[in-house]
Amino acid sequence: MAKHVPSSDVDAVMAAALDAARQLGVSDASVRVETIRAQVVALRDGALETSSDDTEDGVGLRVVHDGSIGFAATADVSVDAAARLAHQAVGAAKVVAAVRRRPLELAAEPGHGTVSWSSSYRTDPTAVPMAEKVARLAEWSRRLLGQKGIDHVTAHVRAVSESKHYADLQGTVATQRRVRVHPSVEAVALDPQGGFEAMRTCAPPVGRGWEYLDGEGWDWDTELDELPELLAEKLASPSVDAGRYDLVIDPTNLWLTIHESIGHATELDRALGYEAAYAGTSFATPDKLGTLRYGSPIMHVTGDRTAEHGLASVAIDDEGVAAQSFDLVKDGLLVGYQLDRATASAAGYDRSNGCAFADSPLHVPIQRMANVSLQPAPSEGPTTAELIAGVERGIFVVGDKSWSIDMQRYNFQFTGQRFFRITAGRLDGQLRDVAYQGTTTEFWGSMEAVGGRSTYLLAGAFNCGKGQPGQVAPVSHGAPSALVRNVNVLNARAEGGR
Repeated sequence: MAKHVPSSDVDAVMAAALDAARQLGVSDASVRVETIRAQVVALRDGALETSSDDTEDGVGLRVVHDGSIGFAATADVSVDAAARLAHQAVGAAKVVAAVRRRPLELAAEPGHGTVSWSSSYRTDPTAVPMAEKVARLAEWSRRLLGQKGIDHVTAHVRAVSESKHYADLQGTVATQRRVRVHPSVEAVALDPQGGFEAMRTCAPPVGRGWEYLDGEGWDWDTELDELPELLAEKLASPSVDAGRYDLVIDPTNLWLTIHESIGHATELDRALGYEAAYAGTSFATPDKLGTLRYGSPIMHVTGDRTAEHGLASVAIDDEGVAAQSFDLVKDGLLVGYQLDRATASAAGYDRSNGCAFADSPLHVPIQRMANVSLQPAPSEGPTTAELIAGVERGIFVVGDKSWSIDMQRYNFQFTGQRFFRITAGRLDGQLRDVAYQGTTTEFWGSMEAVGGRSTYLLAGAFNCGKGQPGQVAPVSHGAPSALVRNVNVLNARAEGGR
């Protein structure tokens, strides 16, 4: 942030916005001054295909005036522009007041004084020279292209750094810095009969620096070395017979099922119907809180904005609420929701649990997902191998791919990167064209066992979409390996009419 706007100027900009808002009689006001740098580098067959390096600076001011929210923003990071924002935001609140049904209230949050926080990283991934990024991806691509049976390789890395200054009328003044990075490599093998198969690395996006690509947090060398043989085996493997199977699901796949069927379903704004026009609603409505049997008794799911390396981890959210960890599903029962201050107040909660986020200084904060995670067994085991050993006829699912879920987050279908037949407790070669299908409560209700801490992985996504106008948020989901019994498996190729 400092190279764009000195911290002393940031303090003056935020003070100007809040002072002007206070003079206009607002009951609540918060201001954000942000710099967001986002990069993409992509190679195809070892040659640079595209690159971008974008930086966004701006100031956003949210106010509550006479029971209505108003928001205004500008790319002009100056004292005068910030003071003008107060008039624009109050003007917007007055427009909202003319059409609102009832006055808005925000759940109370105390001031937290001066807060300084940074995510855990050593090397800002956006500060690494573009030439070094290209060289790393080119080297990975050549390693695969030099292997028999690999016809094409795509490789990309996305990197983001956020510098955020926040202040509000409650007295919170926070400076926060987050970085995140997502490298990915995909290999393609052509079938002599005219088909093809692809296989992608399973490394998740993380709240880490460039050291992630050097092997801190993921064994890139081993995965890249194994990929050609795995892809060749996949290309020669049989297509799955549709039917009921026991599944052992690796966290590299299970995170996405958590995201779609639990993460979105437990956002309170969706459960209240506020997102119905765009992102949908939720089957897990507030009248079911404390009674809905979401899954089996071993199911424990938390929302957490404090997890180290979590993509949604912060110290203070974009409404000034301190980061927290909280239960969503405990002993298989729905026990909580993800909240921002407006939805918390509307549903009768005393306090938000810190789930407000805006993807840009020019966008208003909305309720966004915490790091929603399925908790492992309390010991190191069982291991994934031990879960597999308990399956007579099943499939081991690794890596995420395509997905589909209805607007109430209830009926779903997921595919993956790698599927291994399980016969009598042992892996027995790969399968192709696997998709597993179910309803949220049926699927999680059939979860018989979760792996121990040794199987736990924090995965996630850069690009969770929500809101009108749309916003994109990064979010992590931790999961152990899990054993789910008697799941309906489709043959995706047959379902697609191929």
